[in-house]
Amino acid sequence: MITWEDFYTVMCAMIPLYFAMFLAYGSVKWWKIFTPEQCSGINRFVATFAVPVLSFHFIAQNNPYQMDSRFILADTLSKLLVFMVLSLWAALSAAFAGPRRPRRRLDWVITLFSVGTLPNTLVMGIPLLRAMYGDFTQSLMVQLVVLQCIIWYTLLLFLFEYRAATLLIEDQFPGTAAAAITKFEIDGDIISLDGRDPIQAESEIDADGRLRVRIRRSTSSAPGSGMSSSLGITPRRLSNVSGAEIFSVNTPARQPQTALADQLTVRDITFGYRSASPHPSGYASSDAYSLQPTPRASNFNELEICTPVWVRSPAVAGGVKLAWEGCGERCGQVDKDVGGEKDLSFRSTSKFVVRKEDEIEMEGEAEQEMPAALVMLRLILTVVGRKLSRNPNTYSSILGLLWSLISFKWDISMPSLIKESIKIISDAGLGMAMFSLGLFMALQPRIIACGPKMAAISMAIRFLNGPTVMSAASMVVGLRGVRLHTAIVQAALPQGIVPFVFAREYGLHPDILSTGVIFGMLVSLPVTLLYYIILGL
Repeated sequence: MITWEDFYTVMCAMIPLYFAMFLAYGSVKWWKIFTPEQCSGINRFVATFAVPVLSFHFIAQNNPYQMDSRFILADTLSKLLVFMVLSLWAALSAAFAGPRRPRRRLDWVITLFSVGTLPNTLVMGIPLLRAMYGDFTQSLMVQLVVLQCIIWYTLLLFLFEYRAATLLIEDQFPGTAAAAITKFEIDGDIISLDGRDPIQAESEIDADGRLRVRIRRSTSSAPGSGMSSSLGITPRRLSNVSGAEIFSVNTPARQPQTALADQLTVRDITFGYRSASPHPSGYASSDAYSLQPTPRASNFNELEICTPVWVRSPAVAGGVKLAWEGCGERCGQVDKDVGGEKDLSFRSTSKFVVRKEDEIEMEGEAEQEMPAALVMLRLILTVVGRKLSRNPNTYSSILGLLWSLISFKWDISMPSLIKESIKIISDAGLGMAMFSLGLFMALQPRIIACGPKMAAISMAIRFLNGPTVMSAASMVVGLRGVRLHTAIVQAALPQGIVPFVFAREYGLHPDILSTGVIFGMLVSLPVTLLYYIILGL
């Protein structure tokens, strides 16, 4: 039975975190203490130092030789079960519905997996579970944090990059053309295929008759081949790898004639994405918790306000091919005025209208083929490795794990000078992470960005389906008692932040993940307390 003293202990652990969050919210929303630029600096500190050092601090203190195998197995089994069910649903729907719009099924597999299985374990789970069930739960939560950072976030990033690669291939090599590709060569300044920066795909046939594709930034150098084409990801267009179609984002702007513009269909339009960032796009240096739009050059957390222009493609025989340059839907946001403020919601999906006859024509095309599985795997692993190498949380998790393996194996203590230096930053980590969330909440025009119906569905998946699947997996592996209760409450934590960052970067349902982060933080405390009381009866 849960006593009032137990309840008070939990509140003492959680209220300070929510105090930091609402203090940040009021500082921006009501008192106007911080500007968006200042919020960006705070988030940069949190993303670069506070959260990675906090992760290292917890992981380095955990004994990897005394890990709870059943608890880890239950968590792994629950995630695999959800992933397999979603994959089976996608396969069955594809079998009954045919090949129409297969990418939409993959989109929902990624989103539902993120919502259902990836909670905010580091920031919310450790203090909450430690207050509820004791200090031993910190070790359990740290073990899950390690698995999330090294395995599950990597899997999620792999799925996002696979989706981006299929978009690239469908756009540049529709139909059966892609099956002939034998190798992708990616320039060193390409960090991701997410479409945040304009990229080009150049194709050539080598002496052995094999088709090779080089992917590079379109702004890095002028096209050197008549077979190159600037990538426009959203709408598909027909492509001839031996032809001379050039879609350049660098072509001087020219106003099109009205009569010509009126004759354009969706196939005549390709979208380029021009970023304000001078450096490569991607999950670079430190933006895992940097959530605010900011005017600085960044990867996925800035508000990029681009002026759309029409440009003329100079190398299309028999006429003029026009390309529209703008921010594109991958920015994941619309620039609207709402009460004199910028609307930073994530509900936009397109900046053009697809006519019904064009949609029918697309559906009547030949089924899309892809390169060989090994070719695709090499492409995706390359960009995933580059993105992970620029994420400080990757280094903090791996270094923390390596140090714990060494220190607990040979009983080596960290020098006090280093230990205290890390501690002074990690002690601020939890509070600063919650403060960063409060800043993010204050800069949003609405808490429920995806609408009440979708918000209700996502909350049900997060707070009902997650604990249900976890309890079933825990019972299968024989988890009982307090550890079972810990597993169930941990599955009812609010939405993790990193999945939202990925969703916004790749333009895949960021409104749903944003609602999960913001609204989930508000309702998670009463929900987890309810689970705590019910399980304690």
